[in-house]
Amino acid sequence: MLIPPDGLTSFTSALTAGADDWLEYPINAVELRARLLASHQVLQLRQELKAQKAQLQIELSEAEAYVRSLLPRDLTQKVPINARFIPSSSLGGDCYDFYWLDPDYLVIYLLDVSGHGLGSALLSTSVLNMLRSQALPDVNFYRPEKVLQALNDTFQMNDQNEKYFTMWYGVYNRANRQLMYASAGHPPAVLLSPEADQPHAVETLKTPGLPIGMLPDVQYRWNRCEIPPGSRLYLFSDGVYEIKQWDNTIMGLDDFVDILAAHDLNHSIDEILARVNRRTQDRTFSDDLSLLEVCLD
Repeated sequence: MLIPPDGLTSFTSALTAGADDWLEYPINAVELRARLLASHQVLQLRQELKAQKAQLQIELSEAEAYVRSLLPRDLTQKVPINARFIPSSSLGGDCYDFYWLDPDYLVIYLLDVSGHGLGSALLSTSVLNMLRSQALPDVNFYRPEKVLQALNDTFQMNDQNEKYFTMWYGVYNRANRQLMYASAGHPPAVLLSPEADQPHAVETLKTPGLPIGMLPDVQYRWNRCEIPPGSRLYLFSDGVYEIKQWDNTIMGLDDFVDILAAHDLNHSIDEILARVNRRTQDRTFSDDLSLLEVCLD
């Protein structure tokens, strides 16, 4: 824009309105050429930045698609499992898996790597591939605490760009309806069991233990529980409940457990996510979100 030599008031108003640069008149040709050159360079930088941002978004989308392709499909036979994965706007480190160790023993786990971006996603998929291929040496994969200990020995954060992860790992024996489990700093699994005088009996399943990779030589503990017929087991990452609500408070674990306790077990887990989403200010989740429902009929 052009301003008179004493046009400070006009200049201030113009900048407030969005002007990028100005010249005093009468115009100096040398100054005009210099300003035009500078403006052209700024425009080029903006265009390059925009292109780099678009390319980064493409790469993040491709990485998200890769992570999603590694996640297992829902199970429909023997022990049905329904899973939902909702990535945040920036790629994160949620990952889960479930598969049969043999005809009677089912492995179920969920992990959440610290931070966001490609580094977190790469670590989570590395853990998934190592467990899926049973590449941890001399580990009994039927023993949850042994699996967590081996992972902690293998993935120390000093060797993983200062990243660690929380995890819940369980092994379900469908023959005797027993669940063995251990956790490493992860939110508890929630077991809902039918009860005669109330909708559900609610039990949180967690053992003490630091996140994987924080410190070496950590000992993890395991526990076991009996599974009544008609039960549902829910595994989830903290992204499902660490949300900003309409009253500007942060939803907590207890609030989410209450949502689970009120859930009709005959309805889809999408109803659970819908109830959580109605509490959020932005109608979006700021962190990765994973939710698994294991039908233990």
